[in-house]
Amino acid sequence: MKKISGVVLFWLAFQSFTVWGQDSVAQRFGKAISTADLKENLAILASDFMEGRETGKRGQKMAAAFIQAHFENIGLAGPVNGGYLQQMELYTTKPGETYLKVGNTRFDNFKEIAHYGLGNSGGEVAMPIVFVGNATEADFNQVDVKDKAVFLFTDSGWLTGNRGVSLARAKGAKVIVVSNSKTKEDFEGLSNQFKNFSKGSLTLSKPSAEESRKSGLFIVSPLVVEKFFGTSIDKLKKAAAAAPEKNALKKIKPAEITFKVTTDVEVVKSENVLGFLEGTELKDEVIFVTAHFDHIGLTKTGNDRVNNGADDDGSGTVAVMELARVFAQAKKEGHGPKRSMLFMTVTGEEEGLFGSDYYTRHPIIPFSNTVVDLNIDMIGRRDAQHKNSPPYLYVIGADKLSTELNEVSEATNKAYNNLVFDYTYNDVNHPDRLYYRSDHWNFAKNNIPVIFYFDGIHEDYHQPSDEVDKIEFDLLTKRVQTIFFTAWELVNRENRIRPDKK
Repeated sequence: MKKISGVVLFWLAFQSFTVWGQDSVAQRFGKAISTADLKENLAILASDFMEGRETGKRGQKMAAAFIQAHFENIGLAGPVNGGYLQQMELYTTKPGETYLKVGNTRFDNFKEIAHYGLGNSGGEVAMPIVFVGNATEADFNQVDVKDKAVFLFTDSGWLTGNRGVSLARAKGAKVIVVSNSKTKEDFEGLSNQFKNFSKGSLTLSKPSAEESRKSGLFIVSPLVVEKFFGTSIDKLKKAAAAAPEKNALKKIKPAEITFKVTTDVEVVKSENVLGFLEGTELKDEVIFVTAHFDHIGLTKTGNDRVNNGADDDGSGTVAVMELARVFAQAKKEGHGPKRSMLFMTVTGEEEGLFGSDYYTRHPIIPFSNTVVDLNIDMIGRRDAQHKNSPPYLYVIGADKLSTELNEVSEATNKAYNNLVFDYTYNDVNHPDRLYYRSDHWNFAKNNIPVIFYFDGIHEDYHQPSDEVDKIEFDLLTKRVQTIFFTAWELVNRENRIRPDKK
């Protein structure tokens, strides 16, 4: 080993010290992270006035306007063709006109029948219906069900994965009609469950014509069963019980049904909010700071119906807003970041990471120029595991794609606030799978290094009780400062961090 002079050793130590502990400019602007601003912005964003910020609803759009105005006021540029909003269309699907007829008698969806799933039959369809008893293998051996409707009994309330239903599909049945309720009240309870399952789920892609042709299956009330084959339900059950030994199913002559299934598809318009801060030197290299600003909207019952989402993810959203303000202020004072920064609050996270998914399908910044995504989703509270711990923060994903990013994250934390970094959820095999459950994931799957900052699952998660008065603002401020110092290093260091594998 070569001997190194004392001067060189001093110089190396000084360089290390200045990078990780003595950047007075970074310290000054880190201290500028304002608890008062965080509190003021969150009081607005998580107020009842915002109606829970449900994707596509009025409250979410008011929140988007509030964030956009903030970006404009602090001097960020609009990077979406000169604007701040990245508009997108989502799709909500719900049952349309759906019924089943026996002769001239019509039974409507969620009244006497319930259709499971969404589909489109392409108009009225007439089809033979065959009785298959309890839908055992022996039962199917007695009758031909290919390209027909089948009617069966089952005691199972949960139809997905039901053996009889699966066998019917395997044997080529086109439509499956099920009786699994003994009373009218039993049927009504199950029908209401189906109705709730079918209500207005959002998708990013418009349902395809091929998918819409799937007609699912029907459950029917006991009152409807006797209409199919012109005999009592008791006789049908006796035939089902006797079927394997006596070929009883062959004695029940096929009947005919007519059905119609439609699905209504509605467009739901929503938007991400983006603000761009141009770098001073390495302008084409961009650091992203993200959070989702949507939440789950209103509950149907109770005195407090607004899911305010103060922590989820009001805390992350106001963190992005405050980080944007401080970096913009630094630039105004002659300390602008070398690299550019894009501050982005996304919609639709609660529905399926839709806003970040849409962005990565339609990026404003090429992936080759996107250095890292620092994603902030819930950082204003403590979970039960840390009630009495020093200030902490769950850190997820920092080491997954870039060893260098993890080193920067650890070093800057130790040099400045020295929070307790908890890596419990960093395990991709953790049962909660949090690495895949927030907006950073859509960047990570495109090989862009990420860090996901998180405070844990607490008792008010997705409840109306997730209120501003439960936020620990001193702790929130420390966490935002920690993210600031990491971002400061990433935008100002000599060489950009890169993923370990290209």
